Order: sequence, then C-alpha cells, then structure tokens
Amino acid sequence: MQKDNPIPTRLKEARKKAGITQKELGIRIGMEPSSASGRMNHYEKGRHTPDIGTLRRMADELNVPLNYFFCENELSATLACIIDKMSDEEKAALLASLSTQA
Repeated sequence: MQKDNPIPTRLKEARKKAGITQKELGIRIGMEPSSASGRMNHYEKGRHTPDIGTLRRMADELNVPLNYFFCENELSATLACIIDKMSDEEKAALLASLSTQA
C-alpha cells in the first residue's frame, strides 16, 4: 500500500465498522458477485484505486462522506464524518466560530 494514498486504509476501516465483507460491499455497489471480493481486496490493498463514481457508491453504502476516503489521519476522518452529519445551519455556525479564532 502506498503511504501517499489514504483510500485503502479508510475503505477497510469504514467497511469493517459497517460490519460487512468485501464481497458484500462490492455486490451492494453493483459489482458482479463473482468478482466483487477480488476487486474490493485490490482496492483495500492499494493495488488499484477506485474511480470517483465507485468511491461515491462506496461512501453512500458505508454511510461516510466522500471526502472521508481522502483524510490522511484518524482525526481528520472523524471530523469529516461529524461535519457531514451536521445541518447547514450548524456548519455555518461552526465556520463562523472558527473564522473568529483565525
């Protein structure tokens, strides 16, 4: 796995948290059952990188925001998930609060 690509680590973490197998995730996002496990394994091992459409389907299925897959550390990944669940009003208030501190 390449260190500069956070996608494999994030994908595996989100899938395990959701409690589903590689094959199950692959099938849920539209892959052929016969190749789903192998393809997902390649993504998690960093041998192949999914295209943006595949990543979006995975994000939807795993209930994480798309940007979660690009977070390089656990803190950023956690923040991405929390912010994604906030309402627009809550996001605006958070942004205003952070802007006054800068």
